[in-house]
Amino acid sequence: MRQLILVSITLLSITFAKAQENVNDLLAAGIADAQRFTQDYMAPASEGLAYGINNGWFNNAKAPKRFGFELSVIGNIGFIKDEKTAFQMNVADYENIRFEDGSSSKMVATVLGHNDPEVRVIITYDDPIFGNQETELILPTGIGSENVNILPTGFLQASFSPFNGTQIKGRFFPEVETEDAKVSLYGIGLQQEFTSWLPAEKVLPVAVSGLVAYTHLNANYDFTDAEYVDGDNQQVETNVNTLLFELIVGTKLKIINFYGGLGYITGKSTTDLLGSYRVTDGFLFSEEINDPFSVEHDISGIRGTLGAHLKLGFFGLNADYTFAEFDSATIGINFSI
Repeated sequence: MRQLILVSITLLSITFAKAQENVNDLLAAGIADAQRFTQDYMAPASEGLAYGINNGWFNNAKAPKRFGFELSVIGNIGFIKDEKTAFQMNVADYENIRFEDGSSSKMVATVLGHNDPEVRVIITYDDPIFGNQETELILPTGIGSENVNILPTGFLQASFSPFNGTQIKGRFFPEVETEDAKVSLYGIGLQQEFTSWLPAEKVLPVAVSGLVAYTHLNANYDFTDAEYVDGDNQQVETNVNTLLFELIVGTKLKIINFYGGLGYITGKSTTDLLGSYRVTDGFLFSEEINDPFSVEHDISGIRGTLGAHLKLGFFGLNADYTFAEFDSATIGINFSI
């Protein structure tokens, strides 16, 4: 589990680093242009994380007996679709950026993709001494350049049944740090088996449950020491907050059970570029910008899950696959009493 989390942090570090390598030139083009590019560039990563951290909330539709407790270790892999690796960049949407070859628009890499060949743009800025100036910029590529096409996530999860048919769930991973990146996650959920309210629930062949869950992820990458641009306390901070609503149906057998779920995710991610930046043209002009901008992404979508759960005494193992904007595979190891 620790290794899985470290992989996630490494990917996030690459993500943030790729976006900041050309931060001086992007900010020279103006905060509005830099913010617009970052919005489109980062959107798929925010969406992928939101879907990934909502997997693994359930492994059965049937609730444990009253006072039942379950501890789970959950690992998840999200698969990056081709349409999430690039976005249409139109120069008409920018004030001070144009493509070097004169194109009016191009498909360019998101943080999940890769520009091959390189995409070059011309940045226009106003120098107080020399007037209107131009400089060339190679647009940042993404984690596709590292041959990465998955987004891994992982968590520890516990559930407790205070009443018959009711499960209170919590998931958590303490802040883990590697080099200049750190990630933490927590969430809380409530799963209720509706069929437990029925008089004949013991003879019904299936169980039906509803789940509501909230998840929060915080990620931070400090790149001050990378010296992409002069300044202090330079960092990217991302917060993802989501709500999951799920209807779950499953069998009620003793050893192996099959389950399926239909859910809806809604939430928001916020990415802040923080710190001070002394933007320069390399000669005489210099301007200091503090906490340049923040970009937000609204996240919503429907998902469907199919899975199976094997239970042998106090030990259980489940695996499922979720169909969504980011398809994913999840495996869980469960210990119950």
